[in-house]
Amino acid sequence: METKDNLIEAARELLWDRGYAATSPRAILDASGAGQGSMYHHFRGKEELALAAVQRNGEVIRGQMSADLATGETALQRIETYLRRERQVLRGCRFGKLAQDPDVMDSAALSDEVAQMFVWMRAQIAAVVDEGKASGEFPASLDSTSVGTAVVAALQGAYVLARAAGDPGAFDLAIDGVLELLRWASSRS
Repeated sequence: METKDNLIEAARELLWDRGYAATSPRAILDASGAGQGSMYHHFRGKEELALAAVQRNGEVIRGQMSADLATGETALQRIETYLRRERQVLRGCRFGKLAQDPDVMDSAALSDEVAQMFVWMRAQIAAVVDEGKASGEFPASLDSTSVGTAVVAALQGAYVLARAAGDPGAFDLAIDGVLELLRWASSRS
């Protein structure tokens, strides 16, 4: 199982850095330290290995996001903890980059995993907003689904702005903006 895990971890990093098309089986083998034929012993091919890598990304991100959203006394603090978590901003979001990769989106299996991750992320934020509405922190009229979608979209946009500028400060500025809007909404309740 160590070889299989090494292959998955190597694929995770290479997909993040290079994208699907530029990640060759040879590069995965080299990065994992696995021997010739190891990939095909554990996986039917590159797409199946990429799917395992994307699923592992999902497990990691679900764990991180769940932990972040459980930290803080208020809904706003919990969302802020999530948005301000330490990230490798200039590398971009693992899922955001996959969503922009045409080869990933052409694969039904891979694109479904990416789409489902974003659905899950939006729902997690919406659930925290619902809790904030129930506690009176946010106004009852606030649409939790729209806010969850906007927060995830702002996060993805923050990655894009930072990468385009080559400056993590652009990411921080975008996050400051979405949090300012949430604070304003909170003041309306």
